[in-house]
Amino acid sequence: MSDFNTKYEAVIIADGLFPQSESVLELIRDAGVVVCCDGATRKALANGFTPDYIVGDLDSLEEKFKVQFADRLYRFPEQDTNDLTKAVRFTRSKGIKNLLIVGATGLREDHTLGNISLLAQYAELFDSVEMVSDYGTFIAINQTIELQSFPGQQVSIFALTPDCLISTKGLKYPVEKRSFSFWWEGTLNESLGDSFTIEVHGSGRLIIYKVTG
Repeated sequence: MSDFNTKYEAVIIADGLFPQSESVLELIRDAGVVVCCDGATRKALANGFTPDYIVGDLDSLEEKFKVQFADRLYRFPEQDTNDLTKAVRFTRSKGIKNLLIVGATGLREDHTLGNISLLAQYAELFDSVEMVSDYGTFIAINQTIELQSFPGQQVSIFALTPDCLISTKGLKYPVEKRSFSFWWEGTLNESLGDSFTIEVHGSGRLIIYKVTG
């Protein structure tokens, strides 16, 4: 069995839709370190979370917060990466290996799609990394994996490398050495039990989405 942890060494709070469900808020509270993308600082504070680090180009950070948190600001002015990626790289530089990301979805759809796709790159930097919202969890994989689940859990598979062949075990609609050319093709499946397996034939990058029970 290889599923990721519910205890995280660090959480990154991005400037999307801030989670409101108690289960996700509890994950944030339990995380060892809170890293905020600069634009998310106000949201984090409004929800009772004080950042240990604030990372980004700092253009979105209010002046009063620059003064209040001057001892924990980390500015990366380059424009080749977004603030979430800057925060991820900063967090990895601190030796973090087990990461939770929240606030990366919702609001602007282009930001949501971009952040979800970036998860595949982030997965190469950490032992485990999950992107969690009030509605579910995104996990990036590049090899065969068995994931914890429950009967009836809704599961979707998104292939970032459309030539990758995929097989599944433990899902209601089985997949046998099939490639997904379009994102909709692997959506709206359903777990049959306490786990399911995604088998990756060859090399590929996939995003697995599990709806919260």
